[in-house]
Amino acid sequence: MKVIFLSLFIFLFNFIIYLRFENIAENFIFFDKPDGKLKKHKKPVSLIGGLIILINLYLVIFFLKILNIDNAIFSDNFAYIVLILGSLFFIVGLIDDLKNLSPNTKLILIIFSIILILLFYPEMKLKYIKLTFLEKYYYFNNYSFIFMILSFALLANAINMFDGINLQLLGFTVFVFIIFIVKGFIPIFFILMLICMFFLGLLNYQNKIFLGDGGCYLISSIIGCSFIYQYKYFENFLFGDEIFIILIVPAIDMLRLFIYRIINQKHPFKGDLNHLHHILDRYTKSKTLTVLITISMCIFPTILMIFKMETYYILILNLIIYISLISYLGYKN
Repeated sequence: MKVIFLSLFIFLFNFIIYLRFENIAENFIFFDKPDGKLKKHKKPVSLIGGLIILINLYLVIFFLKILNIDNAIFSDNFAYIVLILGSLFFIVGLIDDLKNLSPNTKLILIIFSIILILLFYPEMKLKYIKLTFLEKYYYFNNYSFIFMILSFALLANAINMFDGINLQLLGFTVFVFIIFIVKGFIPIFFILMLICMFFLGLLNYQNKIFLGDGGCYLISSIIGCSFIYQYKYFENFLFGDEIFIILIVPAIDMLRLFIYRIINQKHPFKGDLNHLHHILDRYTKSKTLTVLITISMCIFPTILMIFKMETYYILILNLIIYISLISYLGYKN
């Protein structure tokens, strides 16, 4: 009964936002204005997508704790870690949305946020990592701090780079949340968050709202913290290489962009229109088809994992598919 009540409340909250969105958006100054270069939409679009996710995150965690529903929320201090890191990441992204921070400044602020959390909540650090194809655990010892900073910083940038076309990042987020639900990792929490994603998806599809950098960084913090949490608290956890396979498309696209930009003497974090979805969109001339292709590319490796294919074979296969697709589209374009 408690879960039904809370689900109804979250649904009504987001449904009201959806119905009254134009009035709500007018009260905020967060708009993404077209510039004819990287931002090619025709009119200013509200950037409060991240704010809506953050509000939902606070509401869901608050009520799950108040209602004391068993196995529905992060244990120990992890709920506070998710809220604080999510808030810090959102603020960094929001400032970037409003002030257009330099890539170096954004990176420094992201790293500072991670360090702050690790100092106040050292239990977040991983002691070891386990890969499916190795029998032994790899212990980090004194390198755990550096590993955590590097992992979250790369994840934040990979997720941010994967945004840029309507529904793509939201679709990927839904995909990851469904994996957590199927694996039994605090499923009630992720089901409630999916309600928010559903209504955001409707608004994003109608080109009324963007997630902005604030929303992208916030999503990366939720996903990152959830991967860490399931690794520490669940026996049927996803192994390190399985997590990489789930994130493989954003990860290899980020790596390709880094290499491409460095070769062309550009900052590796400086935005451009050479992302996978941009290249696909120029070829298909259909944003819907582009999103279907990119999300299918994300889901395909996970399906192969379900059928017990070794992760290193999946990695090789997906690298071949990705490189072949990029090469073909580059030739056609």
